Amino acid sequence: MNFPGAGGVPGAGAGAGGAGAGIPGLTGASAEYNAPAAAYNPNDPMVKMLANAMESCVGKTVLSGGAGFGLGAVFGMFMASMAYDTPYHTAGAGIPGAPGNASPVKNLSDLPLKKQLAIGFKDMGQRSYSTAKNFAAVGALYAGIECGIEGLRAKNDLGNGVAAGCLTGGILARGGGPQAAAVGCAGFAAFSAAIDAWMRMPKEED
Repeated sequence: MNFPGAGGVPGAGAGAGGAGAGIPGLTGASAEYNAPAAAYNPNDPMVKMLANAMESCVGKTVLSGGAGFGLGAVFGMFMASMAYDTPYHTAGAGIPGAPGNASPVKNLSDLPLKKQLAIGFKDMGQRSYSTAKNFAAVGALYAGIECGIEGLRAKNDLGNGVAAGCLTGGILARGGGPQAAAVGCAGFAAFSAAIDAWMRMPKEED
């Protein structure tokens, strides 16, 4: 139905014609919708540079350290929320004369809510950061040693993980003496062997 004066409305025809704009295959479609998506090119110099960086020992060490830091932060926060060995829960806390307990407050619940939250979040942050640093150090150390051993042996097998685990455990426990270093070496090597063997198991196809 044509209404009087409809033909004189500026842009009326453009509005009808633009109803299909932007839809591929329709007349008047925008060219940006018809342009093909950029394909992944493995020969791109930037892609090659990133791949080589991630496959290098430095890249693996940095990535493992970052992953360990993130995992340690989450784990430390969880453990801090479940811990009951804070100064406010330790036996004798707040008793005058007790070592390190000059405050008369015996329990965390005796403090105002705002103070409880501040102390709780501070404790969680400190524990989370400490655990994150430890996890990052272990992850970076293990990844760097394993990558170096793999480069020397020119093999990628279970022996790399076992050797790297032994060296990592020994280095981490070196402060406790030779016996502690030997126990750390054996324990970390066994753990690494178990994880590596499980990761190398063939996956069952559905």
